Amino acid sequence: MERPTPSRGRRTASAVLAAALALGGAAVAQPAVAQPAVADSQATGVAGVGSFRLADIPMKDGVVLKADVFTPAPGTPGADPQGRYPLLVQPASWGQNDLEYVAQGRALAADGYVAVTYTVRGFWGSGGQVDVAGPKDVADISTVIDWALAHTPADPARIGMVGLSLGGGLTLLGAAFDPRIKAVASLSGWADLTDSLYSGQTRHLEAAAVLAGIQAPTGRKSPEFARVLNDLFADRDLPDVISWADTRSPARYLDRINANGTAVLMANAWGDSFFNPSQVTDFYQRLTVPKRLELRPGDHASQEFSGLLGLDNATWNSARSWLDRYVKGAPAPAPDPGTQPVHLEVRPSGTSESHADWQSVSSRTEHLTIGADALGPDAPGTDTPGAGAPGAGAPGGPASTGWQTTVLGGIPSGASGGVALLSGLVDQTLHQPPTVAVPLLARSAALVRQSEPYPQGLSLRGVARVHTTVTATAPQGTVVAYLYDVDALGLGRLISHAPQSWSGRTPGQPFPLDVPLFATAYDLPAGHRLALVLGTRDALYGGETPLGSRVTFGSTKADPAGLTLPVR
Repeated sequence: MERPTPSRGRRTASAVLAAALALGGAAVAQPAVAQPAVADSQATGVAGVGSFRLADIPMKDGVVLKADVFTPAPGTPGADPQGRYPLLVQPASWGQNDLEYVAQGRALAADGYVAVTYTVRGFWGSGGQVDVAGPKDVADISTVIDWALAHTPADPARIGMVGLSLGGGLTLLGAAFDPRIKAVASLSGWADLTDSLYSGQTRHLEAAAVLAGIQAPTGRKSPEFARVLNDLFADRDLPDVISWADTRSPARYLDRINANGTAVLMANAWGDSFFNPSQVTDFYQRLTVPKRLELRPGDHASQEFSGLLGLDNATWNSARSWLDRYVKGAPAPAPDPGTQPVHLEVRPSGTSESHADWQSVSSRTEHLTIGADALGPDAPGTDTPGAGAPGAGAPGGPASTGWQTTVLGGIPSGASGGVALLSGLVDQTLHQPPTVAVPLLARSAALVRQSEPYPQGLSLRGVARVHTTVTATAPQGTVVAYLYDVDALGLGRLISHAPQSWSGRTPGQPFPLDVPLFATAYDLPAGHRLALVLGTRDALYGGETPLGSRVTFGSTKADPAGLTLPVR
């Protein structure tokens, strides 16, 4: 099996580093290593905006973090009788520094907040080493809050957090470990870092390489982080990698968040290359606190970028409204269908939907049998709980259930989940997801099945699931499942995909394989088909299928292969 090496990962990262830095925020150079400071820089004020100053904030272990402090102008509405204002803490995103949030900080101060934004330890001018939202980073959140309460007119009863990317993950961890925090807005953050690096028991190597590439010129890796990265790329000691990531996953501490009662807003992109939407929706459903979920087309941090420039931005506007309500204490908005807790922007049109909860996003499931040469509706009489009436989906007769298709393992088929950090951005701006010519896909390297056209289209909402039987000539392997929207010319636009790996299987012995695709909201146009592709290699992932091995997909009457679709 050909495995990506750390150097190969760095070459991959360099190809997209410029775009990554652009999406992550507008970084401004600072000294490479923080020096302890005894005083803050002099505050400067702007009429109607308040004051801004640079600050050095000492942590309990002696590390000094660089920070910006934005304070409301005297007389700004929102102060309590003691003249204190609500406090918002903003950790910078991965590879960025405290100046990332200057535009947002100025706006927050003008609106009656004390805003303290800081460079996370190990990056730019802050001291220490990159902890990747580990225990040191989490402890820093509380220390920054303590400092703000002592050095600014911040109200200890009104504290919130908002952050992007790394900052988004830290806001959720702050909600778990500091009960003083009343509300958080996590923008392009993660809920489960283990799932982000290793969903479907598959290493997400291209995403990890991009993150490492962004960190290299702006931060100082800790020995622990360096070891974890090397182990991930080398496919060794994965239980230790998983344990490291699990410690940094807000999902592990969800009971703490629920117990603290912290109000949580999560805003993410359907095509986030780092933090797939399924781990976000799973986490959201388990929250019992006041909560809101927003999912839009885009890639990591692409939805929020214009807000960093001070431009009007829907995601930042939602975050502000959320914090106004649960930190500042503004009245709740009037009941309106558009203010329901789950807000979706549907691909490819961008049409908006609101739902009471995630379970309401889809109204039923539709099941297609994966046949010998096509996708087709269930045979008459098949009992599929929650499915529509037989034949409610694509027209055509029942598909055969007794078949086998063998492909060569470890060979690209032409199907692809895209390029980390870029594909989702193109989908957001041009409504063009990764696209393939379905008739040209290599059938020797992948199973390809298409449905008949859907005369009225189909509204997909949620997690599609693939089930098949696999027989392989090697004990380990990876399957990447792709679902495409195929037009009359045979061009397939990616709806969703996901990897799934296995190990320790007896060669030649069949076993069932289930692949849940990443959550999505997608409207298949009228007259288009669905295409399902099962391949064994994608540049996004560290596949386990040995080059030249054989993987056989199959279906039997007792265990038919199928595709389950959540629809409205």
